[in-house]
Amino acid sequence: MTSSPFSPAELRRYGRHFLLPEVGMEGQARLKDSSVLVVGAGGLGSPAALYLAAAGVGRIGLVDFDDVDESNLHRQILYGESDIGRPKLEAAKERLQETNPHIQIDLHPVRLDASNAAQIISDYAVVADGTDNFTTRYLVNDACVMAGVPNAYASISRFDGQASVFCAPEGPCYRCLFAEPPPAELVPSCAEAGVLGVLPGLLGTIQATEVLKLLLGLGESLIGRLLLVDTLSMQFRTLTVTRNLQCAVCGEHPTITSLESSIVYCGPPSTGSSMNALLEITVQDYLALRDSDNPPFLLDVRQPEEHAVSSLGGTLIPLGELPLRVEELEDHKNDELLVVHCQMGGRSAQAVKYLRMNGFNNVVNLKGGMKAWMEEIGPAVPQD
Repeated sequence: MTSSPFSPAELRRYGRHFLLPEVGMEGQARLKDSSVLVVGAGGLGSPAALYLAAAGVGRIGLVDFDDVDESNLHRQILYGESDIGRPKLEAAKERLQETNPHIQIDLHPVRLDASNAAQIISDYAVVADGTDNFTTRYLVNDACVMAGVPNAYASISRFDGQASVFCAPEGPCYRCLFAEPPPAELVPSCAEAGVLGVLPGLLGTIQATEVLKLLLGLGESLIGRLLLVDTLSMQFRTLTVTRNLQCAVCGEHPTITSLESSIVYCGPPSTGSSMNALLEITVQDYLALRDSDNPPFLLDVRQPEEHAVSSLGGTLIPLGELPLRVEELEDHKNDELLVVHCQMGGRSAQAVKYLRMNGFNNVVNLKGGMKAWMEEIGPAVPQD
């Protein structure tokens, strides 16, 4: 590897790294010549990208296609109040270049999918996976295996997090640990379950640490280990993870050999069939009905804390309480349309299924839930 010369400003900036015998000028030059792809410029990607930029990783790629929302600001520290409504990548690049003007920031303003993941990922030495959904997580894993690129992984929910390094030579991949995704209804997103604002800062910093160790060839990485973080008890535990020789993507006889065949769908129940289409209503159609002379009855199956932040009105019965309180809806059983909603559509789909099994024949799910409403219609005013 050809060592890159440092400018006087870089010599001053990286002085504390130069003092570390394990890093020194040679290690810092290695970082300057390295490249890292951060997938997701959100809660995990924010601290990971900031620390990688500050450390002097020469080229950092960012993948995201979202805009900054006010609800991001309690945990996504790349952004501030003035960034609300801006594309995340636009705001992130400005912040990272302010953090370190000596590095290159490459933007990929796309939704990562089977058509682009291989090309994007193969252009980097290491990936830091900060995705917030299983579909993209499995895609990143499989693309990293196929490209031979290590994946510094982390995930978070509520007060807990986990981290590991997957797809390194001879090490396990994410599918070795979790061959298939869990049912969507069993894994609420951060938008549905909530997350302690500082948690992604902790896990994203761990990701950045693992990335730097990989680039520098230092220490004992999390290859073959899964780090479990419980912030309520402030306990850190590690589990051993071994490579599964029967793994569908990295095993001795893989059955997943292309990204097209690796795609898993892990969102709310599919809307592709005519039956599911009959059980759903879009936010645009609901708005038209709500403003008509015969508005539908609205049932909110989120938690009271979610309802207090944003609400479309209607009746609040959390999904877990529905079997015990279903009699409260008897007056709306057949006479009018009953629309059920939650934050993103998963819990409300379960509620629709339950209500139809109990004789509610005119009940539908609000497709995309509160998230779709706020994206397509506008803010939902909190109720008193």
